[in-house]
Amino acid sequence: MEFNNKQAIFLQVADHVCDHILAGRIGVGDRILSVRELAITLSVNPNTVVRAYEHLQQQGIISNRRGVGFFVDETAADKIRKIRRQRFFAQDLPEFVKRIKQMGLNFDVVMKRFTFLLKQE
Repeated sequence: MEFNNKQAIFLQVADHVCDHILAGRIGVGDRILSVRELAITLSVNPNTVVRAYEHLQQQGIISNRRGVGFFVDETAADKIRKIRRQRFFAQDLPEFVKRIKQMGLNFDVVMKRFTFLLKQE
């Protein structure tokens, strides 16, 4: 995994776990990697993973079963989508609109390209 400088590493680790949940690589009720396992896998400090897991616990995405490990909550995917939608509308969309204006593009041109890209997936 490659990290960027725009976001704290523990948040990027949390997003990584969320990406795996949304992609179905980690299912509802599944045990996720231990702190040590994920730290080794991503080449990060175990304390960073601890912070990521604490963050995910606070959001209700994972839960800790003492002595057993961390597990994906039943409603994790819905919670992740809700959080990401909020982030999109608060951060990503305003930046996107700003860039459109800077480039002098109009909405019709952007929607045409957007529709084209959706059909490719």
